[in-house]
Amino acid sequence: MRDTDRDRYLACLLAPAEKRPALAALYAFHAEIARVRDLVREPLPGEIRLQWWRDVLESGGDGDGHPLARELLGAIVAYKLPVAVLLDMIDARVFDLYDDPMESRSSLEGYAGETASALLQLSCLVLDPATAPRSAEAAGHAGVAQTIATLLLLMPLQRSRGQVYLPADLLAATGLDRQAFLSGKDAAGLDRAVRAFTGLGREHLAKARAAASSISVANRPAFVPLALAEPIFDRAERVGPGIFTQIILPPQWRRQWWMWRAARSGRW
Repeated sequence: MRDTDRDRYLACLLAPAEKRPALAALYAFHAEIARVRDLVREPLPGEIRLQWWRDVLESGGDGDGHPLARELLGAIVAYKLPVAVLLDMIDARVFDLYDDPMESRSSLEGYAGETASALLQLSCLVLDPATAPRSAEAAGHAGVAQTIATLLLLMPLQRSRGQVYLPADLLAATGLDRQAFLSGKDAAGLDRAVRAFTGLGREHLAKARAAASSISVANRPAFVPLALAEPIFDRAERVGPGIFTQIILPPQWRRQWWMWRAARSGRW
């Protein structure tokens, strides 16, 4: 996890010590299924990897001796985590294996809801299960904002694969289609698309912040990584049409500072 999702790894260290093993298992599982496309050349081997995780979760046991599976299954039992949510998370990742278009804004929000938002809510069930339901609205919007920030960071890689996560209806509103977006030749159109995408992310971030008062103090560590979303939106808007070639990931020391500050203040 330290290598596959360093920001969530560092955020995990800001949580209470007794909660870290379960959080680390959740975060590592999320990172593992998110990187399946990076490990395979064809969709079928990716689907097989995802099916292996489905089988592990549905059968329980010791995860066939797999260290991460064992830790994840232990967290599920210890904190009574809903397996169905984890299975939905796996199913959502099938989309990553193909180059199908993201049809609409609602499709993107659904994808984020079953991945990043679900991870936030599961984390709350570990940290403070009694008040976790109060975090649901904030987690829903925060997950969409996090997902958009992550997709902005990954745009150069996605372009090389022919993947487009920007909703088709959003692209159309900016005067582009899938091929025009991937070509990058229409700089003005690409700039509009980036700004529209960050605008969607900011919209959900604002809604998450509006619901933040319902998050218990004990559940705040789950939301610490959200401190990175706004700086990424800012950088993406600054580079605009350079999104495919310019690095917008803030330096590690800045990311650590923003997360530490969010952990202390509860504001992101």
